[in-house]
Amino acid sequence: MVLIESYPVAVIMCIITMICWGSWANMQKLASKEWKFQLFYWDYCIGVVLLTLIFAFTLGSMGDAPRGFMDDLRQASGKYIGSALLGGVVFNIANILLVAAIDVAGMAVAFPIGIGLALVIGVVTTYYGVDSSGNATLLFTGVACVTAAIILDAMAYRRLPTTGQKTTAKGIVLSILCGVLMGQFFQFVAAAMPQPLSSISTAETAGKLTPYTALVFFAIGLFLSSFVVNTLVMMKPFVGEPVPFSDYFTKGGFKLHLVGIIGGMIWGVGMSFAILAGDAAGYAISYGLGQGATMVAALWGVFIWKEFHRAREGTNKWLALMFVLFVVGLALIVYANMPKTGS
Repeated sequence: MVLIESYPVAVIMCIITMICWGSWANMQKLASKEWKFQLFYWDYCIGVVLLTLIFAFTLGSMGDAPRGFMDDLRQASGKYIGSALLGGVVFNIANILLVAAIDVAGMAVAFPIGIGLALVIGVVTTYYGVDSSGNATLLFTGVACVTAAIILDAMAYRRLPTTGQKTTAKGIVLSILCGVLMGQFFQFVAAAMPQPLSSISTAETAGKLTPYTALVFFAIGLFLSSFVVNTLVMMKPFVGEPVPFSDYFTKGGFKLHLVGIIGGMIWGVGMSFAILAGDAAGYAISYGLGQGATMVAALWGVFIWKEFHRAREGTNKWLALMFVLFVVGLALIVYANMPKTGS
């Protein structure tokens, strides 16, 4: 099993997480012109499951330390399997709210509000509930900068034309609900694994999962809960008419299904790297850096999808300050657990 022990490598992996988490929704944008987000979401879930299984049978099964994926399955405790599954269920509800918010209000709004709020909640819950490594002052100052960036994004959004006000207000509400739930899931997955991972072979951590096993059960929880959560959203969508199940098979060709699967695999790479990097970087810091995806998504929304092109003059100043605060906040989060070097 491949484990990450280097802090610089862990930070690089967190940056990749940030890019993946901030970019996967572009696949939804590509597919949304042809079919509903609920249909895209089935393929997205399949992509996450496939990615975690690929990692489990490759990186999670090679080498000598400490045990491979199949050996880990045989010793896994139901308590810790349940924790990873719960993480997948909580994430799934939050993510469907996020995807719905993107569909209603766009990436430049849904990500900064939803994922930015999730960053604040997730860092706090993970730091105090799972892993308190790192300088708390630097970490939470960084979180405060990100919070300020979220407020600026909301202010910039209010400068858009008010056409469709009810729909856009619904998008903001969906984003807030997403953020509250999204901030909870990471701690459940982290709690299924020993801290630190180097203690995984000791008697005290018997029954706990390797990162690769925890990720597989997380993905299973995500996929299975979709049969309840996504089905409900298909029957009672937030906007528009109900989506028939038959559309998944009759309206989606190979390319559309592949777009969704790739979107899920992109997100899955980010999640896997965040979990693997957490042992060296600290799970609160790993999660906080990964949720810098907000900035990546906002960049996509502003510069590629042109979601603010109709905003009033001067809005670009608000957006520029938002990006500056995000960068400063993320830099402080990185530095919060930087290893000390000798003089």
